[in-house]
Amino acid sequence: MFDFTGKTALLTGAGRGIGRAIALGLAKGGANLILCDINEEALKATGAEAAAYGVRVKTVCLDVADEPAVRAAVAAAIAEFGRVQILINNAGIYPPRNFLESTSADWKRMIDINILGTMYASHAVLPNMLENGYGRIVNIGSVAGHYGLSWFVDYSMTKGAVIAFTRALAKAVTPKGVTVNCVSPGSIDVTGDEHMTEFSFVGRSGTPEECANVVLFLASDEASYVSGQEYLVDGCRRLM
Repeated sequence: MFDFTGKTALLTGAGRGIGRAIALGLAKGGANLILCDINEEALKATGAEAAAYGVRVKTVCLDVADEPAVRAAVAAAIAEFGRVQILINNAGIYPPRNFLESTSADWKRMIDINILGTMYASHAVLPNMLENGYGRIVNIGSVAGHYGLSWFVDYSMTKGAVIAFTRALAKAVTPKGVTVNCVSPGSIDVTGDEHMTEFSFVGRSGTPEECANVVLFLASDEASYVSGQEYLVDGCRRLM
């Protein structure tokens, strides 16, 4: 377990799946949390689980595509906790249909959440991190963005942008004490039905906790010499 005692972490998409696993891992390590999600019921459930570890937890129901709401959440977090040392950009959505059946409204919604949501939160929290000379930003990408998947064409584009954003931002802020990295999951079983086991040489889907463990490492002091990197958590992927 990584030690986050005295740290404050802001996490988007915290309600379910990988986001929930990250939130609980941070709480176990002693981090105070600002948890954000568009699903208020799931968010409150994760918040209650995290608070059981004895840390301070603030939940904020918001859509990461709403820039003023994101900036307000960051400002409130800084006002309450003084600093935000860790930002996990986890919120994201999949395409509702394949590319040729999708619409420009579908693309815009994915761009707003997957790309701009990541940029809004990063842009809002960076001044505080830079002022204090310390920060950890971890973005959640996808194997779709790394390889390009034919059945996730538009999603692949948005996650590819997140990966490129990670590398470029790291070059801009790492000299000032802020590391920026990306974790790209493959087939992660967030529903408990162990689906798509054929996609990895490990022979099973990954768990949210297995993905969260890599995120927690990158958010920790142990990863102080790691920045601008993308980590694939895909069980050695079979298909591209």
